[in-house]
Amino acid sequence: MPRYKYTKIASIIGVLVNIFLMIIKSLIGFVTKSQSMIADSFISVGDIFFSLMTYIGNKISSKSCDKKYNFGYGKAEYIFSIIISISMIFLSLNIFKDSIIVIINKNKLTYSIWLIIICIICIISKLILYLYTNYLYNKYNNLLMKASSKDHLSDAVITCVNLISCVLSKYGLYYFDGVVGVIISIWVFNIAIKLFRESYDILMDKSIPINIKFKILLLINKYSDIKKIINFRSFPVGYKYLITFTVFIDGKLSIYEGNNIVNKLENEIISKINEISFIIIQLNPI
Repeated sequence: MPRYKYTKIASIIGVLVNIFLMIIKSLIGFVTKSQSMIADSFISVGDIFFSLMTYIGNKISSKSCDKKYNFGYGKAEYIFSIIISISMIFLSLNIFKDSIIVIINKNKLTYSIWLIIICIICIISKLILYLYTNYLYNKYNNLLMKASSKDHLSDAVITCVNLISCVLSKYGLYYFDGVVGVIISIWVFNIAIKLFRESYDILMDKSIPINIKFKILLLINKYSDIKKIINFRSFPVGYKYLITFTVFIDGKLSIYEGNNIVNKLENEIISKINEISFIIIQLNPI
């Protein structure tokens, strides 16, 4: 399935790119004795972890349903998205702590052309990864890709701050790094909380969005033999939904005719609404 195939490719690319960035950040950081670049290299270690979580979560969620998990493994996608969001929360708190220390201790950055070059390489790499993963998220509605794209964007912004701080240090403006670091930490924390809540809602079986429910009801109302609908329920199954409801049809119709109506309705909903993967319809006469 393309959804899982491209998520796998994106996660592998993420691991390889972040390993490369971690190595060059560490080397330049130790050579130039730049604490901000050394700290940035540790962020890349976290990014490798995020990409591995994306890979593992995608691998598990791509499995088909079996006797053990009748509706498949799709919710693994949201479990691993929660893991990534929690990791981002800890990352934001660490950035906040380090930024406060920089402000209190009045730490000074040392200008280096190598720091400028590495920052530019990192920003370009992360923006490309962000655009790619964000494209996959919008195309396939994969929350793991959303988590990855937010992480890549956060990294690009953080490295932009390092770049600007390095340039400003040449002109004696040493405290920009700490002040903006605090702002960025709050921004990353906010992204992580939103991602956590989105994953949590799915795992807690949040009902189907109202606009999709409205489309389903419109399809049902097209059937003149269906006189009444009750007990509409929905449950997330991976990135799609299982829906169940009861319909009442004219009691003069035979069981065979009633089943034909229900089967036709079920096939139409599945074919026209991509968000639905399973349907359970209870048929009653009226």
